[in-house]
Amino acid sequence: MPYQKDFLLKAYRSMKTIREFEERCVKEFEGGNIPGFVHVSNGQEAIAVAACIDLSDKDIIGSTHRGHGHCIAKGCDIGAMMKEIMGRVTGLCKGKGGSMHIADIDKGMLGANAIVGGGPPLVNGAALAAKTLGTKNIALSFNGDGSANQGTVMEAMNMAVVLQLPHVFVYENNGYAEGTAANYGLGCDSLTDRNAGFGMPAECIDGLDFFVTYEALKVATQRARDGGGPSAIEAMCVRFDGHFIGDPQLYRGTNEIKDARKTQDCLKIFRQRVVAEGWLTAATMNAIDKEIMVEIEKAVADALTAPHPDPATDLMSDVYCSY
Repeated sequence: MPYQKDFLLKAYRSMKTIREFEERCVKEFEGGNIPGFVHVSNGQEAIAVAACIDLSDKDIIGSTHRGHGHCIAKGCDIGAMMKEIMGRVTGLCKGKGGSMHIADIDKGMLGANAIVGGGPPLVNGAALAAKTLGTKNIALSFNGDGSANQGTVMEAMNMAVVLQLPHVFVYENNGYAEGTAANYGLGCDSLTDRNAGFGMPAECIDGLDFFVTYEALKVATQRARDGGGPSAIEAMCVRFDGHFIGDPQLYRGTNEIKDARKTQDCLKIFRQRVVAEGWLTAATMNAIDKEIMVEIEKAVADALTAPHPDPATDLMSDVYCSY
């Protein structure tokens, strides 16, 4: 067997946790328990887990506004995450970050980012620090296909090549930049070819296949650790939900989502592969499913009873940082 059983169990548990966490966030948002906007990553779980499963807490990731899955894949506690998303003071960021600004520096999660294309320049800083200090740690940024057209991202890619930074750029191409088709907003035939034009290794892969994605990211992250500079991975995937919860999705084709859930679900693809190969049994994964549902229920129950920040004491705290 090319993969250790513990590795496969960890990968499945992480992907399934993301799926169930996101599904519950949809339910809680629709129930009025989550303020602001919520952008879920259902359908993209394989990319987040494949990218993060081998990273340490010292390796840094930067996320997008669709960042819950990246947090979970990086090892953030789902209980503290749910509290944060519900705006509770015991959340990861004391209830002040919410869904779009959730972060956990102790886990190397630099933060979700509501600014499209805002992550790569920050991740460049983490990569520069790692190179300067000689730590052999790497930095990885998640980007959507829409953010690829932002000047901040292109400048970050150019700088990463010039300075040969240990930065892996991961593009989750779910086909839509909000409601604009990726092939409409891209001024060339291939995002991967454009990425290569910056002078870094670039590859386009099937982001629905965990194993294909993992192998590609393993090469890219090792290259970065070994001083080989940045890489760009474009992972093709689907987004089962709208840009945000409540998005009417008028830009979608008839039965597009329904068909995708049937044939383009990375979790189903993973399960089919590992069972067919005899690596894991369906019963083992079903047992994990039940355990995760218990964990999600507890996270929600604890978050619903957790206190909100107190305006009298918390409003002006953590606004400035003194060095």
